[in-house]
Amino acid sequence: MEQNLRVFVLNKRGKPLMPCSPAKARHLLKEKKAIVKRRTPFTIQLTIATGESKQPVSLGVDAGYKHVGLSASTEKAELYASEVELRQDITDLLSARLALRRSRRNRKMRYRAPRFDNRIRTKRKGWLAPSVENRINAHLSRIEAVL
Repeated sequence: MEQNLRVFVLNKRGKPLMPCSPAKARHLLKEKKAIVKRRTPFTIQLTIATGESKQPVSLGVDAGYKHVGLSASTEKAELYASEVELRQDITDLLSARLALRRSRRNRKMRYRAPRFDNRIRTKRKGWLAPSVENRINAHLSRIEAVL
């Protein structure tokens, strides 16, 4: 499989431009027309004023249960592709916390009564389970990182 590497480019004011090839980035850095802004992903910022022309870029998101696939592409080439593995341990962590809380009620300690009046579901609409909410937040944070 052919690896098509791209270097991300920011204009003089820090706004994103279209990515360039590593060779073009090397020439810009060598001629002091750009500086390195970030190492991962490799991003350069131009030190000279340039045109603001950009091509339309579409973002594709494959939202799965265990993995999220992201791809940003133009009509001609794919500019960015990544796959993110989502956390699978949240339900287990919440179950362990519930078991500890229930076992605390059975010990010879101060009794911790179950509290039925302070459940979140009854307080606000649009409530989601913590495991589902974490998945949605992970999706959104990865999409914002690409944009």
